[in-house]
Amino acid sequence: MAKKNNKISSTPLLDQIDNPDDLKFLKLEDLDNLCSELRSDMIDIVSKTGGHLGAGLGVVELAVAIHYVFNTPDDRLIWDVGHQAYPHKILTKRRKKMNTLRKAEGISGFTKRSESEYDPFGAGHSSTSVSAALGMAVARDKLGKSNNIIAVIGDGAMSAGMAYEAINNAGALKTNLLIILNDNDMSIAPAVGGLSNYLSNVVSSRPFNSVREIAKQMVNFLPKEVGETAKRAESLARNFLSNSEGTIFSQMGMNYLGPIDGHDVTSLVKILQNLKDGSHDKPVLLHVVTEKGRGHPFSKNSHEKYHAVSEFNLITGDTVKSVSNAPTYTNIFSETLCKIAEKDEKILAITAAMPSGTGLHKFADKFKDRFFDVGIAEQHAVTFAAGMASEGLKPFVAIYSTFLQRAYDQVIHDVVIQKLPVRFMLDRAGFVGADGATHAGSFDLTYLCCLPDVVVMAPSNEAELAKMVFTSSNYNKGPIFCRYPRGEGVGVDIPNSLSNLEIGKGQIVHQGEGIAILSLGTRLSAALKARDILKAEGCLITVADARFAKPIDYDLLIKLWNEHEKLIIIEEGSVGGFSSHCLHFLSSEGYLNQTGKEIRCLNMKDTFLDHASQNEQLAKSGLDVDGLLNVINDMVPFSNLNNKIVVG
Repeated sequence: MAKKNNKISSTPLLDQIDNPDDLKFLKLEDLDNLCSELRSDMIDIVSKTGGHLGAGLGVVELAVAIHYVFNTPDDRLIWDVGHQAYPHKILTKRRKKMNTLRKAEGISGFTKRSESEYDPFGAGHSSTSVSAALGMAVARDKLGKSNNIIAVIGDGAMSAGMAYEAINNAGALKTNLLIILNDNDMSIAPAVGGLSNYLSNVVSSRPFNSVREIAKQMVNFLPKEVGETAKRAESLARNFLSNSEGTIFSQMGMNYLGPIDGHDVTSLVKILQNLKDGSHDKPVLLHVVTEKGRGHPFSKNSHEKYHAVSEFNLITGDTVKSVSNAPTYTNIFSETLCKIAEKDEKILAITAAMPSGTGLHKFADKFKDRFFDVGIAEQHAVTFAAGMASEGLKPFVAIYSTFLQRAYDQVIHDVVIQKLPVRFMLDRAGFVGADGATHAGSFDLTYLCCLPDVVVMAPSNEAELAKMVFTSSNYNKGPIFCRYPRGEGVGVDIPNSLSNLEIGKGQIVHQGEGIAILSLGTRLSAALKARDILKAEGCLITVADARFAKPIDYDLLIKLWNEHEKLIIIEEGSVGGFSSHCLHFLSSEGYLNQTGKEIRCLNMKDTFLDHASQNEQLAKSGLDVDGLLNVINDMVPFSNLNNKIVVG
């Protein structure tokens, strides 16, 4: 072992690697040890930072082989989603910064163009890599360049229609493009072995005129008792080249190659080198089988658990969690849905490859025949639910807010226009913390509140969420949406008996005078804390909970406007959402013409916020208690008397 900082390093080979060019100085036989070091380094890093662990562990050999063979960043490497990109980041000048992973001002958990020249295309949502790579390949050809374009896409991402649209287009264009299918969950093809690796190497090395020529090569590789005759070898070769999976991609214009062992770095290098050196009249799809979570003793038993992790103990695998004061909104939704589904057999649940993330794994355990995981296919999930609703069932579609963006056309065309009672539960609405801009639920209020005849709700606490889930189950007049944040509730008790909320009706939580705060969603907690601070100094303000972003409780809005000099509307959503609709109403009805009145709208800033903690993101946007008090101070200046805050 080499010495590092006067200590013996456990990663002597990895310590020599700052960028992919350094890999070229290693011998092929050194790569296995390098991969082991890289995998250990990654586990150590993520144990301290948290992040997407399983997928990255599965592509260590693949990342090393790609960077060993190709000349990145001139050769463009696009990782789909970015969950698996940690080894890539470590190899591309970012190892020393990995301790800042997913932290404010630190390394992103996904590929990001502004972060590195080795990230030619940013990601966060799935199934975009092939489309982007094809666009780059066409641009290369138009510009007269000759660099390679490589897209790495997982089998999960391949379940999205966009990936097949891109592959079909790539096949039709017949451009030089390498697509690597990382099959790490369920094998799409027969078992992998030495024969498959050998054949992939043979086929990738040069074009063959016939199956029989491949058969001749196989005879030399196979044991005598297996490959006695050319006929048998020919049969094996034919099966290899024309298996059902290969046929699918071949029919779409691909040169299909595989499946090969994604953890055999030597074979990977040889095959990739052959593909790099060869001439191709059509795109190549290389099918690589890997093991998600490879090298982590605890992830094997729970791939989904170790897909994304918080900090964890390297020895026990136990996650390091802060003391929980309240259940998460996700759990409240899940438990409430299970409770009401026991009495209503028409209730079904749908998720797009996120059973645990949305809490629906609990529903699946209790109501297996009423649960549907459609894979990474949000568009299908929405229209699938619409079909169920059209026949009188009660589908609940649980999707992260950011992922519903992928199915916006289906929401409008298949659900809203037809006024079908699909129940949408939008998890991760608002800021999401470490996952950053690609996963923030910033825009749902904006793109939903503009739609006619919909109901959009936002709970202020966990009890309100339970009521909204129950209300959704009994609402049959059209689509209904409920958006709620990531993380824990505020610690209120859930009522034993639930009742329906009156659609479109908010409530005054505390009556005061002078200043009123109308809050939508969980920003009510900040409003209440601000009220308590002011109350302690003798200033009583009004705080109201809108509950509904659509339909707006206009009676409540008018009351707050007429009875107060100052009105603040706060929401954890982008400009153009709830507060914008409130302003539109007050303006169109002439209320804003009154003198002596003032209104302020507090929203997410009109920018994309990078990864940081949720509290840091709220503070940066001015949506925390301090931000709210600053706005109040700007509207009605405070004076400090004996360290007391007084409204002057």
